[in-house]
Amino acid sequence: MSVDPSHIDAKLADKLQQSGLNAMSLGGRRLLPIVQGGMGIGVSAHRLAGAVAAMGGVGTLSAVDLRRHHPDLMERTQGLASRVGQDEATRVAIDAANLEAVAREVKAAREQSQGRGLLAMNVMRAVSDYAGYVKRSLEAGIDAVVVGAGLPLDLPDLAQDHPKALLVPILSDSRGVQLIVKKWERKKRLPDAIVIEHPRLAGGHLGAAKIADLNDPRFDFERVIPESLAFLRSAGIEKEIPLIAAGGIRSYEDIQRVQALGAAGVQLGTPFAVTEEGDAHPEFKRILAEARDEDMVEFTSVAGLPARAVATPWLKAYLKIEEKLQAVAHVKNRCTKAFDCLAQCGLRDGLTGWGQFCIDNQLAAAMRGDVKKGLFFRGVGALPFGDQIRSVRELMDRLLTREAQRALA
Repeated sequence: MSVDPSHIDAKLADKLQQSGLNAMSLGGRRLLPIVQGGMGIGVSAHRLAGAVAAMGGVGTLSAVDLRRHHPDLMERTQGLASRVGQDEATRVAIDAANLEAVAREVKAAREQSQGRGLLAMNVMRAVSDYAGYVKRSLEAGIDAVVVGAGLPLDLPDLAQDHPKALLVPILSDSRGVQLIVKKWERKKRLPDAIVIEHPRLAGGHLGAAKIADLNDPRFDFERVIPESLAFLRSAGIEKEIPLIAAGGIRSYEDIQRVQALGAAGVQLGTPFAVTEEGDAHPEFKRILAEARDEDMVEFTSVAGLPARAVATPWLKAYLKIEEKLQAVAHVKNRCTKAFDCLAQCGLRDGLTGWGQFCIDNQLAAAMRGDVKKGLFFRGVGALPFGDQIRSVRELMDRLLTREAQRALA
């Protein structure tokens, strides 16, 4: 398949041509079939997303709390949470700083991408200012908005003034695909692509109702992708909706396998998080790169969703007392940080069975490389370069190379 080199780095365009893999068509562009997943807080900001797009893939920023990459915005909001009685003013100030950071990060990623690839913004449906993040991202000129951690039934409404922007939901089974497509059809808009994320393999917040569901076969790519494609055909949907497989993708062979099932491309998170261009602290990268599957644990997040992360000292200590914390969970009068980052928060709202910690604090600590306090999300599977920290270009090249060819190199 011929590849339009205008949106792909020339050397990687040649590599794709030789690989036998299919390019991915998205937004009228021929791209590498590789999407970098959105990772918050601040793990995938403009450096990483811009670097991936510059290679000809889809680079994804994560919207939540991007102010943490901007010292002036952090200074502007420093200490606001401690001002008792001014919760609303504090929340408004922090939200405004984060929305300003979104615009800055989109601009910086655009400059770094040099007009190649495609830039996306990942927004969690579960965050309280979900609508604000979506709208500001679109106003800033982002190419695509990707939404997970909940069903984005209202995304077409939020994007109605931006008909050219790409809208991409993250789902985990064919029932979710059918629901979104039917609901969006009534709004006269269809997904421009759909990420199919496997809860048993992905990192971070997972698309299952509870931990016990993670191994349900309805999430297997071998089932979800063909079922979803069959539904789209039976529904008579003329527009091609690319399916992007996410979770546990680590090699050329993984991409080849899911493309054979009908997927257009793949999404990876952890392998990109540990690249040289990754926006998190070097210690964050080291922890993720050295972790193995046996070092990870599933638990219920403060957002009420199953999650997967490295069993660091903080997480181990938290899990030892989780039941006690949940037993005394009660509604707080205010968010401890007055940020109200989640629409529903197990800690703030006293929700039994939900996590009882501040996720913004723990993810921000992880981004800084603080192993004693951080929550380090990670997907399943050995990384392409083991525990080595390599560049985005090297990772992309590795993903387009057969194992047999690598052995001869």
